[in-house]
Amino acid sequence: MDAPRNMHIAMYPWFALGHITPYLQLSNKLAKKGHKISIFIPKTITQSTIFQHLNHYPHLITIFPINIPHVHGLPHHVETTRDLDDPSLLPLLIAAMDGTQEQIHTLLLQLKPNFIFFDFPYWVPNLARQLGIKSVHYVVNSLAIRAYAESSRQKAQRLGFPDECIKIHLHEEQVFAEMKETTGFHDRVDRCVGSSDALGYKSCREIEGRFGDYLESVYGKPILLSGPIIPEPSRTTLEERWDRWLGRFKDGIVIYCALGSECILSHNQFQQLLLGLEQTGMPFFTALKPPNGFESVEAAMPEGFAERVKERGIVYGGWVQQQLILGHPSLGCFITHCGYGSLLEGLLSQCQLVLLPNKLDQIIHARMLSKSFKVGIEVKKGEEDGMFTKESVCEAVRIVMDDENEVAKEIRENHAKLRNLLLEKDFENGYIDSFCQSLYGLL
Repeated sequence: MDAPRNMHIAMYPWFALGHITPYLQLSNKLAKKGHKISIFIPKTITQSTIFQHLNHYPHLITIFPINIPHVHGLPHHVETTRDLDDPSLLPLLIAAMDGTQEQIHTLLLQLKPNFIFFDFPYWVPNLARQLGIKSVHYVVNSLAIRAYAESSRQKAQRLGFPDECIKIHLHEEQVFAEMKETTGFHDRVDRCVGSSDALGYKSCREIEGRFGDYLESVYGKPILLSGPIIPEPSRTTLEERWDRWLGRFKDGIVIYCALGSECILSHNQFQQLLLGLEQTGMPFFTALKPPNGFESVEAAMPEGFAERVKERGIVYGGWVQQQLILGHPSLGCFITHCGYGSLLEGLLSQCQLVLLPNKLDQIIHARMLSKSFKVGIEVKKGEEDGMFTKESVCEAVRIVMDDENEVAKEIRENHAKLRNLLLEKDFENGYIDSFCQSLYGLL
């Protein structure tokens, strides 16, 4: 099949780093094929050196700053979910995004792209259709979480959820119900799915094929898979202070713990996590946000903790170069919140995976990887309250780091198989080519 001619694709991701980053990563893959990309993101993000480094093809990828309109009750500095200290303000940030329609209309009118990719603003397809532009509802979360979300609905119930290993607890069901109620989740998804010209997912058949088939049956629309979108090798080097600290330890023994840019643990859970890491007796590096009510991670530490672990533990409250840290030879274990992007980085690394999910999509990811693929172990939590303990953190780490443990051996073997698949020559390239051909067929 002939390669498609070059296309111009606009992108408008939800105002969260876990959405903006994969949209930029997809932009790099498409630009590598010669396609032109225009991506619309909040102004403060465009000024970030972190995201400037992610644009590997600036001659083809143009980043357009979006002004976030003020919504009563939303603090003026808030432009992404990372800026939200109070999760109850999320509907106001959604309202702010809905208030950008005029800006997006103006940009699309000027740029005249072939496509616009979007994930949350349900009004994009109708706006695009008026201008003769095709719309793609491109989702950066897993097919599994969308399939689970649909499984409670009448039509989907008749089809049966495709993975019996994925089950959630009572307290997790309550979180899911609250999310749907406060954000109008199902209504937005219905409108995005129903009015877009195509559905796209950051996934592959080898990992989530059964969920894709399930959703095609539910939606009555084909789903285009872009592949997992493996991050390009970083063009920067690891910050010297971290490289020097990690270099003090033998290969494969350091625990790295990061729970994402949005996760704010309670003070109790923050301390339980740190005490659990201390209890392992292994060196560790954590990148965490301070609990609510604390100015810094240092102020929230357990009494005497900093002195006890000063030779082998770092607790840092800022952003770190996760991809480069995971690639350091001293790393042996990655405790992850199971955000889709972090999970992919973890799967591509040589680290043993300990899963500590927080939000529902992360919980589904954790169950899929721990129960279905058996490539990691999830930290045990209370059935009713969902709380973990220092003992459960320590236990999970010690299991995966024990070379003689039979569970750990199985996890390592399964992880290696999945990693080799993802890194197989032409695996991702084949998906991107097929994805582009499918897009071209829509024109």
